[in-house]
Amino acid sequence: MKEGENERGGEGEKKPRRRMVRRPTDLDVYQRSFAAAMKLFELSRKFPVEERYSLTDQVRRSSRSVSANVSEAWRKRRYPAAFVAKLSDAEGEAAETQTWIQFAVSGGYLEAEVGHLSIPNTTKSSRCWCR
Repeated sequence: MKEGENERGGEGEKKPRRRMVRRPTDLDVYQRSFAAAMKLFELSRKFPVEERYSLTDQVRRSSRSVSANVSEAWRKRRYPAAFVAKLSDAEGEAAETQTWIQFAVSGGYLEAEVGHLSIPNTTKSSRCWCR
C-alpha cells in the first residue's frame, strides 16, 4: 500500500474514526432520544391542565422510556435475545411517543412543525418522523 492510501484505496481518503463506547450515554441513539424527551418535557409544560394526567403524562413517560430501554439493552448486550428484546421495547416506546405527538398536534397543543420532532429508531441508524 502506498503512503497516504488506506484500505479503501483512495489517495488521501481517511477512514472514519470510531469512538469508544463505554457506557450507554455514549451511544448516539441514547443521546438523541434523551434530547428528544427533554424537548418534549419542555413543550408539554404548555399543555392544558385537563391533559395533565393523560396526554402530558403519557408523552413524557413514553419519550423517557426510549433512552431508558436503550440503557437497559446496553446492560444486556452479552445476551443477544435480551438485548434485542430491550431494543424492540425502545422502538415500541418511540412509536408510542410519535402517536402522542400526533394527538398533541391534532389537539392544537403543539405546532405542526414541532410535530416533526425526531425520535430515534433504535434498530436502524435513521430517524422516525411524526407527521
